[in-house]
Amino acid sequence: MLNENQILFEDNHLLIINKKAGQIVQGDKTGDISLLDEVKSYIKNKYSKPGNVFAGLVHRIDRPTSGIVIFAKTSKALSRLTEMLKKREIKKTYWAVVKKNEIPETQRLIHYLKKNEKNNKAIVYNHFTDHAKEAILTYTIVKKSDNYMLLQIDLETGRHHQIRAQLSAIKCPIKGDLKYGADRSNLDGSIHLLARKIEFIHPVKKEKIILEAPIPENDNLWNNLVN
Repeated sequence: MLNENQILFEDNHLLIINKKAGQIVQGDKTGDISLLDEVKSYIKNKYSKPGNVFAGLVHRIDRPTSGIVIFAKTSKALSRLTEMLKKREIKKTYWAVVKKNEIPETQRLIHYLKKNEKNNKAIVYNHFTDHAKEAILTYTIVKKSDNYMLLQIDLETGRHHQIRAQLSAIKCPIKGDLKYGADRSNLDGSIHLLARKIEFIHPVKKEKIILEAPIPENDNLWNNLVN
């Protein structure tokens, strides 16, 4: 069940959730209950709605990632937000804890990614190649510890496993992300990637919305690097 503490924002048009690591956003071949299913159940129960409930998924984040996910409660809000996403009018900021390495304090990374369907992994190319999609992000180092660094990441594109693949390509894999080069996995199966902040204009009310997700609870590494 959806924990009401996970709700960051709700009105008649939108429901914005702080997803926990391990929750799957949309149903897949695992058959596990998805966050979309939980959102529909929450709306149905809270507002005593009969029949099928509408909830539209605006964007996804990976299962082992935590943080902000936007759902639309109406088809009008969904279509407008989907268009805003295409036009890059929804600003998404991530935080990542990565393996410490000698890299510039801030850098704009441009790669080309191709999805390998067999192992569900993004292959990174430095130059354009057939069927690859351009992937752009800018990172800034926020803090360093003995073994790790906290990066703030501003996404310009939204590709499959983009942040994970691009950071791995510069020899800074995200902590716990075995698939992309981390030394070991996290005990709970999470990776240290947080969809931290979102900024956009409300698709109906035209008000500015700025939301932040809290750092994962009871995680000493997050706490040490953020506080």
